[in-house]
Amino acid sequence: MRHSEAVLPSAIAEDKPKSRKKLRGSDKELSLLALPAVIYIFVFSYLTMFGVIIAFKNYRYDKGIWGSEWVGLANFKFFFLTEKAYIVTRNTVLYNVWFWIATTFCALFVAILLNEISRKWSKYYQTVMFLPTFVSWVVIMYLAQIFLHHDYGFVNRLLESFGLNRVRWYLEPADWPAILTIAHMWKSIGFSALVYYAGIVAIDPSYYEAARMDGATRFQMVRKITIPMLAPLITILLIMTIGSMFRGDFGLHFFVSGNSPLLYNTVDIIDTFVYRALSVSGDTSMAAAVGLYQSLVGFALVVAANYAVRKINEENSLW
Repeated sequence: MRHSEAVLPSAIAEDKPKSRKKLRGSDKELSLLALPAVIYIFVFSYLTMFGVIIAFKNYRYDKGIWGSEWVGLANFKFFFLTEKAYIVTRNTVLYNVWFWIATTFCALFVAILLNEISRKWSKYYQTVMFLPTFVSWVVIMYLAQIFLHHDYGFVNRLLESFGLNRVRWYLEPADWPAILTIAHMWKSIGFSALVYYAGIVAIDPSYYEAARMDGATRFQMVRKITIPMLAPLITILLIMTIGSMFRGDFGLHFFVSGNSPLLYNTVDIIDTFVYRALSVSGDTSMAAAVGLYQSLVGFALVVAANYAVRKINEENSLW
């Protein structure tokens, strides 16, 4: 007994450095895997941050950044004093809120269905649903025209077959919130569903086995186990969405609508408004001012949302 008691601490002491070396090795591999993303973020997000000074100057290409005239907050006034500033801000926020709600509910529903079918068919459906994520908005624009074109569009021909009149979709603003929602869901629901499906797969199966032994139905297991277990993931995605609340999907709102002037009040967001103003006036300083405005508001919203979540449940907060 004494000999074993004397040997045991030394054995433990010898094992500790080995375990530490393994931990350092795994950290090194993970760091190397993350290096390309870290470099990308550093170059395109941090290295270029000095360019925000353009938002406070009357930028001229011939004089450069440092030689251009300092105008203070004049570029911000140009955006906020325009008559469409309220409309595009309202559209940006409302569309993002609605897209998050619709995508979350539908993606959760799809992820739960994927978990209920066999793994073979689950992989097949995952692949099919994930493919639209890689489709360009330019391609989707042409797909939308195939469906919505007044003369040869599939929807109008279908309406005619039922004895109804054709609809000029690109001239009817009232229909476009629904059209944009369908396009957004078709492109994004696959990725979101895979994120939630990965969260479901990570749940300990013993919870479901215990519930099944207690006679719980599938619906009860989803309501009492799956959704509560996914609450931290849903919360994190919500915080990230709130951070981009003032940044809309440019491709969705610009290309799918065909950039039709009659739809501007309905489909225009801050990003498309700034792009259009920049392409017409060439005012780089104004575009930089609006971009800085979006970033600052997004940062403030992330901090506020994380603070609110931290007060409710500290484990679900980002930091």
